[in-house]
Amino acid sequence: MKIGLPKKQKGAAAIEFALVFVIFFAVLYGVLSYSLPLLLMQSFNNATAEAVRRSVAVDPALTAKAYKEAVESVAQGVLDDKLGWVPKAVALSLDKTVLYEAGVLTVTVELQSDKLAALMPVLKLGTISVPQLPTTLTAQSSMKF
Repeated sequence: MKIGLPKKQKGAAAIEFALVFVIFFAVLYGVLSYSLPLLLMQSFNNATAEAVRRSVAVDPALTAKAYKEAVESVAQGVLDDKLGWVPKAVALSLDKTVLYEAGVLTVTVELQSDKLAALMPVLKLGTISVPQLPTTLTAQSSMKF
């Protein structure tokens, strides 16, 4: 006596697998495609805050011009150090701005979201795009001292 699936059920497992795989792949791709921009934003926020924080340690006894240059130099160095892990394809597209005027240091990191396409393609599911990001990923920190 032969034990097995009836003839009309032989392809059912393959069809079920195909349906479940599509759903699993869509969820996995969504998680992975949103994690990189979120990681970048966390890094941008951390880098700008740390750059501003460490710039406070510059010697205030310097002349105004030397103080401004030292503050901006320290902030730029911290930004470069903190964002050193970013892949080259993205790092070349970063717009890093360090500005010290009227006693306020402002550090900004900006990335156009279309530059991320080099790392991860956008998946289009009809009218839905994954990931759907804002046009610009921006982090800014400032301090008056």
